[in-house]
Amino acid sequence: MQKLNLPSYTFKLKSNENKTLIFDNLRKKYVVLTPEEWVRQHFVQLLIQEKNYPVSLIAIEKQLVINNLKKRTDIVVFSSNGHPNIIVECKAPHIKITQDTFDQIARYNLKLDANYLIVTNGLQHFFCVLDKENETYVFLRDIPEYN
Repeated sequence: MQKLNLPSYTFKLKSNENKTLIFDNLRKKYVVLTPEEWVRQHFVQLLIQEKNYPVSLIAIEKQLVINNLKKRTDIVVFSSNGHPNIIVECKAPHIKITQDTFDQIARYNLKLDANYLIVTNGLQHFFCVLDKENETYVFLRDIPEYN
């Protein structure tokens, strides 16, 4: 898999029927290792190991319904009171991050009302915080640490 602009982590990999699988510690199972999954697994580890977010507050591929359509968020980090705090949208490294990507995560946030939005393809990362008073997003240099 491609080297990402994220710290390196050690993952459990295995092959099954000509597919490479990666063990997802949160879902407690092996999943097919796609380029997007590679980014997601690295970003989850960044949240846990570098930013100190508890595993118990992180959900992967959380389902939500928007306009009667079932969607899945890549990563949602909850606050200790159970409210969504961060939504992370992961793309494969070869996928360019465009306005459509930001529109997608903004639609998810209309439903979830998180404070922070993150968009990453593993090479580029965009972090923003919701300014509810001015109804806009403010871009940040980094992800806030868990406190």
